[in-house]
Amino acid sequence: MMFDNESLEIYLEIAGTVTQAELTACREQGRLGDYAVAYRIFRNKQGGGFGDPNKHPYAWAAIVYVDGLPLRINSARGDCREWSTLDRIGQWMVDNGFRYWWTRNDLEYVESPLPADTFDVAAGETVADVVVPEAENAVETELPITAESTPYGG
Repeated sequence: MMFDNESLEIYLEIAGTVTQAELTACREQGRLGDYAVAYRIFRNKQGGGFGDPNKHPYAWAAIVYVDGLPLRINSARGDCREWSTLDRIGQWMVDNGFRYWWTRNDLEYVESPLPADTFDVAAGETVADVVVPEAENAVETELPITAESTPYGG
């Protein structure tokens, strides 16, 4: 499905807007949700320090939950607030008291998942080296159950 910003807001069931200045009052009144959502949009604004919209057609926007309703963050002028990178919107989230948030990208198409031989830097092995057929992983053990081994000791 191909979205534009308007149809994406309908798909995400965004109920309205709220400005950054209103967030403090919503939080004090206990109306602001614990988490937010960073989501991909088509850029509406020129500039912002990231140049040519033909080379960089996307930006990030934020949804917060007020009274349980998803609301898009707008600027004080009433326009959709945009961030050029996830780093910037992430810093905005932290600065505005959000300890966690979700990220979604419904606009950019991902062709395929990572191949099975993708290298896992943390483990130092390829995924294919780690995946072992189920029969090789099977281990049969019989551990005696005693009063000392039960969680309640008896």
